This record gives sequence, structure tokens and C-alpha cells, in this order.
Amino acid sequence: MGKLFDAIDDTLGNWIAKQSLYFVGTAPLAANGHVNLSPKGPIDTLRVLDPHTVAYLDMIGSGAETIAHLRENGRIVVMLCAFQGPPRILRLHGTGRVVLPDAPDFAELVALFPPVRFAEARRAIVVVDVQRIADSCGYGVPLMALEGHRDHADAWAENKLRTGGPDALDDYRRKKNATSLDALTFTEVARDERRR
Repeated sequence: MGKLFDAIDDTLGNWIAKQSLYFVGTAPLAANGHVNLSPKGPIDTLRVLDPHTVAYLDMIGSGAETIAHLRENGRIVVMLCAFQGPPRILRLHGTGRVVLPDAPDFAELVALFPPVRFAEARRAIVVVDVQRIADSCGYGVPLMALEGHRDHADAWAENKLRTGGPDALDDYRRKKNATSLDALTFTEVARDERRR
């Protein structure tokens, strides 16, 4: 039923681009750590860079799980499923790296994505070195129609900037995105990275 692929070819790339959203899964190394699964979208925030690399635009959010986990161990899976048309689930397993806005390659990567209303809301770009590409039947995924995209994130960012000034989103990120659920802080993670 399922199939392994050697690469993300044009057929897979076109299928990916037609989906409504995608999901990202990561986990810390600790056995009692919290696995994280995040819905991401719209789909144009995900790009196939080459047959073994994808990247997505990571927008500011209420947590820092994905970035914390990637900095600790790099493991990630991107999953897409068909809510319309023939049933299918596609999983892209690999290792990810976080490209922050002050990184030398951020400008080149961010140019691959459509503009966002508030540039300050771009937290990072996650680049995934895809090592396993596999699909499965997707028979359990319901057929659903996309009504549209929510504008809540833009409205929230606009309100933060209006009431808190030009540094409001940076302040939010420093306060709310500094620690993961499992108390992985970026300082501790950076120290772990230096040990490798």
C-alpha cells in the first residue's frame, strides 16, 4: 500500500503544492519529553528546494517546541495528507536546521516565499534535509473542503505592534518563545550543539 521514494520529483512536488496545509512533528531526546505536532499553513509557506530538501517559513507562535527540539537533536517529520482527491499521506523524515533572521542565508531563503503582511512575525526558516520519503494510503483522512484561510495571526500581530510599538513582536518572542514545554532553553540547546 505504501511506497518509498528516492527523491521529491516533480510529480510529488506538484502534489505537495496542491495540499491545504502540512504538519510538523518533533520530539526532545528525553524519554519523558513532550512530542510536538504543529499544523502549518498556508501551503505556500512550504517550499521544495531540491529533490532532498524542503523549507518552511516559521511564523511567531505561542510555543517554541519545534525550534527547541531541532536545536537539541535535529529530528523532524513533515506530513501532508490529501483532504480532497485520491487518498494519500506523505511523510518527509529528516533532520532540520533553524535559520534565524540574522543568519547570512536568511535573506536568500525568505525570498523564496511570498511576502507576509508583517515581516516582524517571521520567526525563522526551517530547512529540512529529507532522508526518507514515504506515502501511505490515507484511507482514514476525511474528505474536506477548504473554506479559506484565517486572518487571526495577522490581526494579532497588527494589534501587538499597534499597542506595543515596533519591538512588540520581538519582546513577545523573547518572553514566550524562550523555553520549551520541557524547559529546553535556547542557551542550553546552544551549549549542547557546541558539544557535538
